[in-house]
Amino acid sequence: GTCCYVTLYQGEPYLWARLDRKPNKQAEKRFKRHRRSQQSCEEFSWNVEEDFKSVPETWIPAHRVKRHDGHPVPDEHGHTPGWVPVEKSNKQYCWHASAVDYEARAALVLRPSAGDENMLEITAVPLDHLQEQTLELIGTNVNANPYKLGSKKQPVHCLVPHGSIVLRKPPPVDFQQLLCWFQGGLEGQVEGIVWHCGDGTLIKVHRHHLGLKWPDGDPRLSNRPVVVRVEGHSRHSGCLFALFSTLNGRGFRRLQDVAINM
Repeated sequence: GTCCYVTLYQGEPYLWARLDRKPNKQAEKRFKRHRRSQQSCEEFSWNVEEDFKSVPETWIPAHRVKRHDGHPVPDEHGHTPGWVPVEKSNKQYCWHASAVDYEARAALVLRPSAGDENMLEITAVPLDHLQEQTLELIGTNVNANPYKLGSKKQPVHCLVPHGSIVLRKPPPVDFQQLLCWFQGGLEGQVEGIVWHCGDGTLIKVHRHHLGLKWPDGDPRLSNRPVVVRVEGHSRHSGCLFALFSTLNGRGFRRLQDVAINM
């Protein structure tokens, strides 16, 4: 998927898309030369005014980005993680926009069902209930659609709150045991694992860290049962919320089986 964030924009809860501020070509060449010669990115001096590609005026840096003299400091790759608001008029983020309804102040969310954690649900969640959370946008037109959601004729996109899909019996933090777990069956058919530490630190192990490809077969998420709980939207508006409302209350054996008939 692709990372998103919900926070205020012009006084209202809004969905924001990930956008890293990156160095321009000249600065990137200088940075790579320095890293090769020093075997490190430390002590490299960035010119905040001239070294970076322009970003929209609405761009904001991510929370954990360090600052120097009031300016955000790039990470070890020269990138500055940040966010831009998802506005309906911006076609670049049209798939992000399909998962939110700003008039209804709601987002289309995929999460475990409250009554049965083994069952997923697709539901409309008020944006203010998601405020200051990060989520993953998944769907038809996001990163080759590993979860097999929707179709070219009727794309489907939704948001998965980070930390909502819980792994009850994670493998030990050991290279060989992690490798065996990821390769050992359906439970390991996931993109990665994120450990949420007591001090708020997040540690992620991605399949790529272990030399494994992604996707590899059917992901675990796309094989879980799901029920649709979306109502209260006009069925004639044509938006994704309205189309899902035609399936309200309907269950599917697998997430990838969810199909909307127009």
